[in-house]
Amino acid sequence: MAEKQVQNQNSSQNRTTQYTVIKVRLHPTAEQAELIEKTFGCCRYLWNRMLADVQEFYAATDIHYIPTPARYKKEAPFLTEVDSQPLCTVHQNLRRAFLDFFRNPGAFRYPQFKTKKARKDAFTVYCRPYRTGPSIYLTRDGIKMPKLGNVKATLYRRPLHWWSLRFVTVTKTRSGKYFCSLTYGCDVRRPQPIAPAPERTVGLHHSVASFYVDSEGRSPVLPQLAKSKEKLARMQQKLSRMQRGSKNYEEQLQKIRLLHEHIANQRRDFLHKESGRIANACDAVCVRDTDLTELAKKLKGSDVFGAGFGAFREYLQYKLERQGKPYIVVDRLLPVAKICHECGAVNETLSARRKTWQCPHCGALLNREANAARNLKQQGLAQLGA
Repeated sequence: MAEKQVQNQNSSQNRTTQYTVIKVRLHPTAEQAELIEKTFGCCRYLWNRMLADVQEFYAATDIHYIPTPARYKKEAPFLTEVDSQPLCTVHQNLRRAFLDFFRNPGAFRYPQFKTKKARKDAFTVYCRPYRTGPSIYLTRDGIKMPKLGNVKATLYRRPLHWWSLRFVTVTKTRSGKYFCSLTYGCDVRRPQPIAPAPERTVGLHHSVASFYVDSEGRSPVLPQLAKSKEKLARMQQKLSRMQRGSKNYEEQLQKIRLLHEHIANQRRDFLHKESGRIANACDAVCVRDTDLTELAKKLKGSDVFGAGFGAFREYLQYKLERQGKPYIVVDRLLPVAKICHECGAVNETLSARRKTWQCPHCGALLNREANAARNLKQQGLAQLGA
């Protein structure tokens, strides 16, 4: 009996839950779109009311208390017109926001009120298992959701049969498109850790011009965004000459929003494909913990955030972890660009503008970014003890 319990415990430790998100385009009817818009408004209203009551109650009693959504349904009957699950999720999100703020005020800010102008329309519905079946499920041509019914959708891919639907998040873009992100979870075997070989380990150094330079001196083929950005500049210049609020102004603004989405999709497609390629080809990846915010302040006029290197690091990390491969982060204070990878000497007099330099100790001719990437690789392997 004891041996069986030990075996069950070991098998449970070797299993983990892996989450996969499938994003689909929704095509609701006029009635469904109206109900979705009402849900957006109710969630925003409930968040602001609960946050205001939390502040008022704390100022009066010095006690932190978050009311439940049911308390507001008598004074706001329109809350009963939408599904109750998104309202419960708003309560959970506000509670989690306060917990994060109290745990680490430096990393998380105090919860803010939501406005219509700077809003991000979204609501989340959890899938509940009932005796008659789950509350949310995929149909042949759409998604069946509470109160909304069957919403037609463009299904780019189908989930595997052993995946379990956990929750869905309905969002609306600035251009007026509706999307639904379906989050699936499945129990998988925990990946076995891979001991990286030096020849299959790569160091990636962030580059403003080339996105990154690896330890072999290679850079990726960047997406062709120049034409789209030139077109965007012309459209924005044309918009500036129009009368705000006119019909032509709104039509031109809609075209600009669609082009912004097209550029964002191009960039996101590049980030996923490039991170997937590296994760499949390498045993380990070494990157520097670069603070992009500080870098953007130093390099004024450079599009540091527009390249998406921060999102690229996040994609790369979870794709490596799913395969049991290490994602190694090197301290940002290490002067990798000033250290010669051949002899290890530090060139303290190296200026930030020099792209190539010669080591004063061993005489090696070095490319600044490729040399930094090689130093990242050496430091990452040293951290692993490889």
